[in-house]
Amino acid sequence: MHISKHKVAAIHYTLTDNSGKVIDSSKGNEPLHYIHGTGNLIVGMEEGLEGKKAGDKFNLKVSPEKGYGTKDSKMIQRVPRSAFGKEEVKKGMQFHTNHGQVVTVTDVGLNEVTVDANHPLAGIDLNFEVEVINVREATAEELDHGHVHGPGGHHHHQ
Repeated sequence: MHISKHKVAAIHYTLTDNSGKVIDSSKGNEPLHYIHGTGNLIVGMEEGLEGKKAGDKFNLKVSPEKGYGTKDSKMIQRVPRSAFGKEEVKKGMQFHTNHGQVVTVTDVGLNEVTVDANHPLAGIDLNFEVEVINVREATAEELDHGHVHGPGGHHHHQ
């Protein structure tokens, strides 16, 4: 069975940047289970997995445009340090804004803090090493809910 729309695929992956630094990996954990063609993965990953089958191993390079987007300079702002109250602020910390957006602190000055609301992986080439473990039909319930149930998926608690 090949990966196509509404199939559930289980994959192992390792994500690295262009310098070879590991950003994320499923190795040592359960494989990632997802429903193909429903927007659960970034576009470039779904395109690269289309048509693959269990046992396939391959490398996939995803450009920012098909990953987490390019960096938008308008999403980088300086805010008064007083906006953080008495909280200690360090470079790399992440905060939720009042609008539910996640911002990352990129610079801390005496009176100002620079925050970036771009996705942390925006503007980065994503290099995936992928192994397809399994492919199966999605159940009607999984399609209805938009995510995988059972092993490696979402569990509903009564």
